Amino acid sequence: MAIDWAQPYGPLIETTLRVVTWNVWGQFGPYEQRWKAIGTVLRDAAPDVVALQESWPDGVEVLAGELGLHHAIGTGGDGWEGGAPCAVLSRWPIVRQERRALAPMHGPSGGAVLFAEIEGERGVLQLFSVILGSFWPYDSEIRQDAVRDLAAFVVEVGSGRVPAVICGDFNAPPESDEIRMLTGMTRPAAERFFTYDAWAMAGDGGPGTTWSRHNPWAAATLLPERRFDYVLSAWPKPGGAGHPVHCAVIGEGETEGITPSDHYGVLADLRY
Repeated sequence: MAIDWAQPYGPLIETTLRVVTWNVWGQFGPYEQRWKAIGTVLRDAAPDVVALQESWPDGVEVLAGELGLHHAIGTGGDGWEGGAPCAVLSRWPIVRQERRALAPMHGPSGGAVLFAEIEGERGVLQLFSVILGSFWPYDSEIRQDAVRDLAAFVVEVGSGRVPAVICGDFNAPPESDEIRMLTGMTRPAAERFFTYDAWAMAGDGGPGTTWSRHNPWAAATLLPERRFDYVLSAWPKPGGAGHPVHCAVIGEGETEGITPSDHYGVLADLRY
């Protein structure tokens, strides 16, 4: 059957899903004050689904209640044993979940992923909250191993027939081999594996920095400005479902007198 190149996905969906991903820096610094600021930023963002990294169960539960996202799952504790803690908060029921350590041969430096299958109001969607464990610039090989494990996990548990969103803190800039493996810029992390980078597709054209030397919590590392945090979506489904139409950085600057986290968050609107 020939493809209609004027409308290859059929009539495009006009409604959207709002996703936020944010590394919230656990219980570091004045975390109680920071978490109030995080809650304020997220309420203003009004997401449908939130992926958190460096979270902890009690904090996730409180935040979910404050945001009215009453379907929440979280893994890990205050530490990094068995992989870094991740969480998913959703407006709609989470009907399937699974956690997987990434590149476990590297210990906590490999990272972790939490999978949530969500029964949304306009159909099922699949979300993966990811953190790659090492932010050191020389650990690209570890992150590449983790990305291969991530892609294999997405293929294993995903259906391929519904929108899939992979988001989180990858501790790597867009030009790195590990991100290029996910975005079609080099040999893929798994056979025929490809995702859209929401910022590259629908950001404002700027660098989209999420690890900034202007952030007082990040400045001490003396690292350069980086875009470490991503919303990645699988190839669009019929109607363009999963295709990013808007992307923005959130949590920059002070909220209620404090910078909320050492990372800035990323918000994306996807056709859904």
